[in-house]
Amino acid sequence: LFAEAGVQTNEKKRNQILKIGHGGTLDSAAAGVLVVGIGKGTKMLRTMLEGSKKYTAIGMLGKATDTLDATGKVTEEKPYDQVTKGDLENVLQKFTGHIMQVPPLYSALKKDGERLSTLMKRGEAVEAKPARPVRVYSLSLQQFQPPLFTLDVECGGGFYVRSLVSDIGKELSTCATVQELTRTKQGPFTLEEHALHQDKWTIDEIARSLEHCTALLPREPAHKKLKTEHPGETAATCE
Repeated sequence: LFAEAGVQTNEKKRNQILKIGHGGTLDSAAAGVLVVGIGKGTKMLRTMLEGSKKYTAIGMLGKATDTLDATGKVTEEKPYDQVTKGDLENVLQKFTGHIMQVPPLYSALKKDGERLSTLMKRGEAVEAKPARPVRVYSLSLQQFQPPLFTLDVECGGGFYVRSLVSDIGKELSTCATVQELTRTKQGPFTLEEHALHQDKWTIDEIARSLEHCTALLPREPAHKKLKTEHPGETAATCE
């Protein structure tokens, strides 16, 4: 990118480490918003991403997998013909607000320093984590074409949409698994407004995107202390 922009770089500083971090794990099979912090931005991620997350999920009735999504092995199949749109809408009310949720075994949660998903892939026995409190701000059914159904979810941190869809299937006396999952919002960042698609990865487009996102950054304090010329003097402030 520097070469494309015609910017000269300092050869002596090339070996310096540039810190990069992301603001929350996204399932490997999922798509959508994943906020990345670079340099000083890594320290801002926790504060900036305290808000809710939004997802669009397509679930499938009648099948369950070990990963709770389409990437896993089918572990169970049940009839779903009895499920109506009204049944599904009524069930969603039970999963709105402050609820308890058991995280999936295939997850980024860790045991003895290793992710549960890594242990599972190695064939090691893994016990399910206990149910924990999570929050669902809103949950709505967007489409119902059996066996598929589409949900819009707004939730807090630590929430797993895969567990939600699986629990919905059980509540309907069948089973269900996630077929597609897209994160449409993380904190103040949305897929529609702030994501930069790959065909626009140029210096100019990146610069415009960063300028647009600058409005989301915390502002500097209005009052700053001025250095005094002599010790013991009271520092003045300005706006």
